[in-house]
Amino acid sequence: MVAIGLAIGIFVSLITENVMLKRRPQVVANSKFDEVMYHINNTYVDTVNTKALEEEAIMAMMDELDPHSQYISVEEFNAVNDPLLGSFEGIGVQFRIVEDTVTIVNTIKGGPSEKVGVMAGDRIVYVGDSLIAGIKIKNESVMRLLKGPKGTKVAVKVYRRGEPQLVDFTITRDVIPTYSVDVAYMLDDQIGYIKLSKFSATTHKEFAKAAKDLKKQGMKQLVFDLRGNGGGYLNEAVDIADEFLPKGSLVVFTEGRFRPKNTYYANHKGILEDVPVVVLIDDESASASEIVAGAIQDNDRGTIVGRRSFGKGLVQEQIMLSDRSAIRVTVARYYTPTGRCIQKPFDGSRKDYLLESYDRYENGELFSADSIHINDTLKYYTPKGKVVYGGGGILPDVYVPLVDDSTEYYFNRIANLGILYQYAFDYCDSHRQELARYKTLDDFDRFFHVTDAMFNELVARAEKKGLKGNATEKQVARRNADILLKAYIARDLFDDAAFYPIYRPLDDVLQKALEILASNPL
Repeated sequence: MVAIGLAIGIFVSLITENVMLKRRPQVVANSKFDEVMYHINNTYVDTVNTKALEEEAIMAMMDELDPHSQYISVEEFNAVNDPLLGSFEGIGVQFRIVEDTVTIVNTIKGGPSEKVGVMAGDRIVYVGDSLIAGIKIKNESVMRLLKGPKGTKVAVKVYRRGEPQLVDFTITRDVIPTYSVDVAYMLDDQIGYIKLSKFSATTHKEFAKAAKDLKKQGMKQLVFDLRGNGGGYLNEAVDIADEFLPKGSLVVFTEGRFRPKNTYYANHKGILEDVPVVVLIDDESASASEIVAGAIQDNDRGTIVGRRSFGKGLVQEQIMLSDRSAIRVTVARYYTPTGRCIQKPFDGSRKDYLLESYDRYENGELFSADSIHINDTLKYYTPKGKVVYGGGGILPDVYVPLVDDSTEYYFNRIANLGILYQYAFDYCDSHRQELARYKTLDDFDRFFHVTDAMFNELVARAEKKGLKGNATEKQVARRNADILLKAYIARDLFDDAAFYPIYRPLDDVLQKALEILASNPL
């Protein structure tokens, strides 16, 4: 009887469920996703955060596409897009979080903070009435507090060495320019050097000005550094390539399932058409950087030097959504002038895709070009008959491997773990009055020297971190620290551009570029 009763109960339950299903209203939905969200909102036992569910679902959908299609939330939107706009609205400082305190590294020249007297080395303790020191604040939170619409004010209290009390400032936010050209200067009386960090809305304008200025200083040859440049706007890359190529030269073309073939040509007399160029790339040179390097390589216009580039041959469009969030969707592939797509393979794992650069280290590629896997079926020819390859980044014409020297290991560990960088920052911060006598970078470069006492302090810090070197390793480290430590101090004392002229002797890729230009005299 118990079994019969249980069966009858299940039968009644099923009938009841069927009746409930029949009584549910028909859902007017554009997709199954809308239908599921409707039923969750109208039938789920507990209250749900619909927005959070939608965003999780959207991110999951993006993850099923390629690694460069992404969802950008409302909260992330400005942080993601500001670097490509060429400016943002804020107080005009460079900062680092040091020992849980926001420390000003530099103020932007002529910016709001400099105007009111904020100085490098100041520690921000309060923003308004909010304590931000000693609370484990993150960079993103600091930027949200300090950025804001032009004309609005923000009150800060800072700790300054030598002052008995916190110093108050009221800063009026303004438009703060961001620059793509990290540095542009003459390496000697004939060779210019331009380093580009990204392709933003103002990049071509900045680059053209830098090129014109260098030509006025006598530039006859150029080293164009795209190492570490992750890309940006396609049109900016095309405009920069146009400065090197004769009118009518093919720069790049794009094509996708819903995007017809779009071809980009050089269309004017370029500033640098008559200037021999060497382009520097590495495994972090991607997208727009690869468009420029590929156009110069495929048109036999210059020499590419360094290590294989990242391999991003996909074009994204940003689409705004109704709540001011956005999605970036891959809509096309781009192809270099010889017709090659240099997008590296993607097997569905974003993690493996992004760590592929690490695999290059593990498999020995960074130490020898012979370890690069080349697909012979993706072979192309430039107009002069040079062989180039598709299927995984731009292969340089001249490969410069990492130095595989065991005596460098100790120094590299000190540098790569940030010990040297942090020591340079602390030294500059605690010796500002002493360092203030160097009014120009030239004065600093000529008269400042890393002392044995400074190096011994650096070694002591490394030992506290468990790093110990033998006599030979320390000798190598002492020689290299003379350059890199000095370069870091110069950057903290002046600006980012001050780093490169001093670091130059340690830059093996740049040294190779200079050799190439020297072997092809004008």
